[in-house]
This record gives sequence, C-alpha cells and structure tokens, in this order.
Amino acid sequence: MKPLICLGIESTAHTFGIGIMDDTGKVYANAKDSYTTESGGIIPAKAADHHVEACGKVISAALEKAGLKISDIDLVSFSQAPGLGHTLRIGAFAARALAVNHEKPLIGVNHCIAHLTIGELMTGASDPVLLYASGANTQVIAYEGGKYRIFGETLDIGVGNFLDSVAREMGLGFPGGPKIYELSLKASKFIELPYVVKGMDVSFGGLFTNLKQKIDSKEYSNEDLAYSMQETAFAMLLEVSERAMAHCGKKELLLGGGVACNKRLQEMAKKMCSDRNAKCFVPANEFLVDNGAMIAWQGILQHKAGQRMDVSEAVIDPYQRTDEVKVDWR
Repeated sequence: MKPLICLGIESTAHTFGIGIMDDTGKVYANAKDSYTTESGGIIPAKAADHHVEACGKVISAALEKAGLKISDIDLVSFSQAPGLGHTLRIGAFAARALAVNHEKPLIGVNHCIAHLTIGELMTGASDPVLLYASGANTQVIAYEGGKYRIFGETLDIGVGNFLDSVAREMGLGFPGGPKIYELSLKASKFIELPYVVKGMDVSFGGLFTNLKQKIDSKEYSNEDLAYSMQETAFAMLLEVSERAMAHCGKKELLLGGGVACNKRLQEMAKKMCSDRNAKCFVPANEFLVDNGAMIAWQGILQHKAGQRMDVSEAVIDPYQRTDEVKVDWR
C-alpha cells in the first residue's frame, strides 16, 4: 500500500519551512530559510517579506531533496495557529495555492501541538510532559482528559523573546539565544537575579528589567550576565516542569522549541529527570526549532483521524491556545 505523503508548511515566525513526510514517519525533506538581523529583533512585516521571497525556493528545494514532484504529494498541511499574523498569512496562502492548483486536500494544524507530536515520534516518548520553550511560547503541556492541557506558562513574554531582548540590549543581533549561550561559556561568576515562579507559571518581565539595568550600569560583564540569566531562567522552567510531572504522575519529560537547543537547558533537564528517576527526551535540533516536518507529521495525524478542511476554512488563528484544540488522533 502506498504511504500517505504530506507536504507541511511552517511560517509562524522567522522561519519559512517545508517538510515532506509520510505516514510511516519517514522524513523525505526538511528545508527552511530563516529571517535574521545583525541588530534589533524580528520585525513581522519584514519577516513576511522574507517568507514571500523564500517560499518558492524552499518548496523547490524540499521537493528536489525528496526526489518527488508536486503530483506525488497526497496532502498539504500548514501552521494555522498560533503565531505572527504577518507570517502565518504567507504560509496559509501558499498552502491554499498548492491545494487549489494541484487539487490536494488541505489541513491546518496547531504549531505548539506539532512540536509535541514530532518530538514523540523522533524520540519514542509515549506520554511525556512537554517543556515547550521557544521565542513567543513558553508552556508546560501534557495530555490529560482528551486534550493537550497547559499546566504552566509564562505570564508575560516567552523565554526565547526574553533571551532575544537581552541580546538586543547587549548589541548581539537576532536570534540572540545562541549568542547568549556562547557568552555564558566564558563567564567567571554567578550574579544573583530575580527568580520569578508563581505557582505553576513563570515571569520574565522583571528579570529582563533587572538585566537591562545591570547592562546599562556597566558594572557586570556580559559573559557573567549571560551565564546568570541562563541559570536563573532555566531553573525556573524546570521547577514548573518537575511540578507538572509530579502532578500528572508522568515519568517522561520532552523538550521542544528552539530554546531547547540550548545545551545548558538540556543538561539541567537531564539532571532533574535523573534525580526523580524519570526519562528526558531531546529530539535533534532540526526538529526542536520551527520546521516543516513537524507540520507535515501533525497534518498526517489529523488527516488519518478523519479531519478534513475546505479551502475556505484555511484561515489563520494567531491566538489559538494549545488547550482549545480537539484531539481525536490519539
């Protein structure tokens, strides 16, 4: 029997990605092109312009890598929610165009849930708590009672946007997370910073204000501040993740999102899991960052569960929450 092949389109933020997968879990291609800057942060309109320019090239690159033609594709899926409206529209338009011009079925997926399901596929995790740490999103998610429920989240900005904001104050450009990590390796001391955990939630706004003041004062090295902010922010994330694992009675932690590429966060997560006799799962970096393969896989899951979408329904939903999605594929 011929496998179902899906082309997934990711465009929630700075990355325009095209992934091609089949329903056996085989990845044929996972191509992407990302918007970056030398200074400042992501500008949504400019990121959208980038996606318009990258769209055709990335689709062609993915099909070439897969050794397929568009006629070989059985399904088109796209990141419908949540994300930046400017960039989501580009992916949705591309998906509708492919579906109409080539008469392919279409499915919209939730980006946050796609991070979880691709992580489960790639690592073998069966029923984990997901620490989803990315630019705009910081959530602790687990499947309970028929939905992916949020057991903790940021009360203000996402951890990735927090890291990018500090990097901007340091003049490091975008994305700032990898540059913060490199600086942290050269640190000589830990500087005490505000640690803000409120029940199951975290907050980075006050921590950012405190760091901005310290950067402006010139009293501390950027290296020491980078190290200290990572230690503080990641400890906050893992405290609420561990509490969610205890609350749900789960013995698996899965990392997802671009910030989860950070080696120090991975190290701290593995230590926490080891201490509580649990397993820590970390997908390869290409499946942690925003990518088209995860959108393709989630599209396959929903399509095989019987979900269908008319082209007229293929509109974006920038503010959809993870726990608003009906889960009928498990």
